[in-house]
Amino acid sequence: MYWVLALMTVALVGMIAAGIYYDMNPPKPDNTRVVRRMKGILGANLLTFVSAQALLVFVAFQQVMASDAVSQGVNEISIGMGLAMIGAGIPTAFATVGAGIAVGPVGSAAIAAISEKPEIFGRSLVYLGLAEGIAIYGLVVTILMLGAIG
Repeated sequence: MYWVLALMTVALVGMIAAGIYYDMNPPKPDNTRVVRRMKGILGANLLTFVSAQALLVFVAFQQVMASDAVSQGVNEISIGMGLAMIGAGIPTAFATVGAGIAVGPVGSAAIAAISEKPEIFGRSLVYLGLAEGIAIYGLVVTILMLGAIG
């Protein structure tokens, strides 16, 4: 099992290192061979990471279900409770993604407006706060759901 975790870690560190390297040293646009090679390497690395993650999920699930603690029924958190906790975290995940999508255009419009009229800085912060409030609403819903689960 640890070899799958090691494979995932190596693939993830490889993707991060390649991203940092190519961000600092971008290839020339006329050098298509390097760009094609880079896309192939990153694609293979991503495929390795996703395959290892899927393998880990399926293999780890079978090993956990076959362990002695599960077969004896001495388990503090059941599968249903675990799924309920994952379900309680989903509103925060979607709310933060939505807030990120909202803050992008609002922030760029606010910067453009501030560059033309600096006196509207306070109003633009209010709009950014409203867009960021979406994430807080998701967090509140998650806290309420966790209170209902426990």
